[in-house]
Amino acid sequence: MDNFGLFFAGGIPIFVGAIFLLVFGIIIFTIIKNLSQWSKNNNSPKLSVPAQVVTKRSKTSGGSGDRSASTFYYVTFQFNSGDRLELHLSGSDYGMLAEDDLGVLTFQGTRYHSFERK
Repeated sequence: MDNFGLFFAGGIPIFVGAIFLLVFGIIIFTIIKNLSQWSKNNNSPKLSVPAQVVTKRSKTSGGSGDRSASTFYYVTFQFNSGDRLELHLSGSDYGMLAEDDLGVLTFQGTRYHSFERK
């Protein structure tokens, strides 16, 4: 067997192992990041503040071939101070809001709770 054949035969298991470790590392990193955000939200105070709905957007992913599509909904709120906050909402909460709505936003960290329209 020539040098190329030896390298190819010995390199494939190393390459496959490296790819496996990379994918496994990304999965572990994502789980830790999500648990950290969940914990941070739980430790944040629950705030109710006057706000205005500035903009709404949705993001759809998947849906090719036999896979179903998923839609994610986001709303940007602006406070009296001029600060803005974008929060992820459920489809039903998203549908109940319109741009320029005024009301009281209740949230905890990055977790949306409710918006009571005035």
